[in-house]
Amino acid sequence: MDDTTEPAPQERDPGAIRETSVQECWELLRQAVIGRLAVVHDGAPDIFPVNFAVDHGTVVIRTAGGTKHDAARSNPVAFEVDGYDVDTGEAWSVVARGKAVGVRDVDDSIAILNLPLVPWAKGPKPHLLRLAPVTLTGRRFAVSGGARRA
Repeated sequence: MDDTTEPAPQERDPGAIRETSVQECWELLRQAVIGRLAVVHDGAPDIFPVNFAVDHGTVVIRTAGGTKHDAARSNPVAFEVDGYDVDTGEAWSVVARGKAVGVRDVDDSIAILNLPLVPWAKGPKPHLLRLAPVTLTGRRFAVSGGARRA
């Protein structure tokens, strides 16, 4: 095998971490059920579990007012999802980094409210945040002893 050929899956180093393409990152984001929004609050990092939707190359979050909303709005954030592929025995992780911007446009807000973005927790969630990633990275790695579909 020459150096320009991608090794077959069975020939890859089973402990190697494999970077995913941006396209695969978006595919994995669309599959995820819950994500984590990382913000800086009072000078310290904080992480919030959130449900979300992918919309035209962005991540959209619906939230109440408070710490998460205030710390995220118009500030740099990180958004992370991860999962496990039972067909391959691989875990995966995707991280989007950028600025979270409050959605104020009425037409944009209506379009977002038509996405499958239903709040899990009770109470009003009137704020919409949109993260257009500046960077989007992902990786996969085999899980030692990981379960696979039979």
